[in-house]
Amino acid sequence: MSSTFEEAKKRLCLALDVASAKEANEIVTELSGFVGVFKVGLELFTNAGAQVVSSIIRSGGEVFLDLKYHDIPNTVAGAARAATRLGVSLFDVHASGGSAMMRAASEAVREEAGKLGVFGPRVLAVTVLTSLSEKMLHEELNVRANLSDQVIELARLAQASGMDGVVASPQEIGPLREACGESFIILTPGIRPKGAAVQDQERVTTPREAFEMGATYIVVGRPILKAPDRLKACQDIIADMTSK
Repeated sequence: MSSTFEEAKKRLCLALDVASAKEANEIVTELSGFVGVFKVGLELFTNAGAQVVSSIIRSGGEVFLDLKYHDIPNTVAGAARAATRLGVSLFDVHASGGSAMMRAASEAVREEAGKLGVFGPRVLAVTVLTSLSEKMLHEELNVRANLSDQVIELARLAQASGMDGVVASPQEIGPLREACGESFIILTPGIRPKGAAVQDQERVTTPREAFEMGATYIVVGRPILKAPDRLKACQDIIADMTSK
């Protein structure tokens, strides 16, 4: 499948896994012409706080707030309202937090967005982290289902609980589409361009492969951030995504 530049850009999410707001803002300024969504995760948010999210949004960027909320329903609902007020485009919770927690997040977003008169963020559920292998799932977490089945069951639970989509490895895209339909968002980390190091990811694929399989968004971090030329690395990924 080939695609236009604008479509590929919209679906490319850059993980801002850096330690300071200054570095994050420099990267946003440099790469905003090739990135549709900027992911603010635990390291950056803990170091720089909500101000860095506001700064990215003021500059015209969309933000995926990747804090993976996992707590009692009331606490997660409060965080969901705060994320809505921040103006992020997406944020995530852990599907393993259960249906009551996910419903609380979804309902909190609708209520807060209604009060503000805005279109609220889309809420995604994390299924199984891409750093986990099937062996780890069985031996360390005592989950008896195979990995793919666990992802699908958690995705179905998330969809029934009001989630807009899931975070899952590209290897599960096909089964997820079959189980949850074409409109369900699938955001896929574990993306590595050809020749890039796998590092701590267990279930990876290339940008083009993930795009062709039907990912709504692909997340790329270190292959861009650690590249000698970040702009060229970003351009190469877009070119891969749009190639026939």
